[in-house]
Amino acid sequence: MKKRMLLYFGSFDPIHNGHIALAEYALDKDLADEVALIISPQNPFKANHLQTPEYTRYEMAEMACKESKYPERIKPSVIEFVLEKPSYTINTLDYLKENHGTDMEFSIITGTDIWSRFDEWKEYERILAEYKIYVYPRKGYELEKFANRVTLLEDAPFVEFSSTEVRAKAERNEDITSMVAPSVAEYIVKNQLWTPAGRIVRYTSMIEGGDERAELYIERGKCYFQHNEWGKAINDFNRAKALDPENEEAQQLHDMVYEILSFRYKDIYNP
Repeated sequence: MKKRMLLYFGSFDPIHNGHIALAEYALDKDLADEVALIISPQNPFKANHLQTPEYTRYEMAEMACKESKYPERIKPSVIEFVLEKPSYTINTLDYLKENHGTDMEFSIITGTDIWSRFDEWKEYERILAEYKIYVYPRKGYELEKFANRVTLLEDAPFVEFSSTEVRAKAERNEDITSMVAPSVAEYIVKNQLWTPAGRIVRYTSMIEGGDERAELYIERGKCYFQHNEWGKAINDFNRAKALDPENEEAQQLHDMVYEILSFRYKDIYNP
């Protein structure tokens, strides 16, 4: 008999208690034998979004899974790290079927927020035809598309917060221990993942590694701005403008910092 593998795709940036609760629920309900958290290195719908490095996200996911009710049955996967980017679900499914289809049967779990754009997925009709799909409720999103072709998990655990809110709290140095596993909370604080200082280090490392995206310079410039390092901020916004002359955000941020500098240091040398 084939092992039933439930694939939970996501950025997991970071993984939080809601993700783990859902994976535990799936096993409690016998939807699968194991749950694999497929960490997406680059979501096609977030092409310009600067995500936390994938291996950092993997490390946190691994910690959270080990602290779950089923540490041997809930595990993160790096499969999409080695596949072509951006990460299209159908490509991952084809790879898994080709390499593991003889001993594994795959199904998918996703939220109503993601499902609302399912008809924009690459080869979505083939996914619908070939795989069992479970959809869990997310606040503000109803199951409307293809409702008769998927299974709605109406009693799935509902979590009010998102990864975006976890990052926002971490950036403000607020307590996140109720939102993520203890080891993940400790990891986030230790590595200053979303504080301005920690982000400066991360963006600088990416830039020095040859990543010349305008978005990187804009985000690092914002961090310098938060630290009142005006010169470094305006240098980064200038670099972003040079890389992408049509980038309105870079121009607006540049003008804002220039206006602050002009106001603060207006004297005979800066009339």
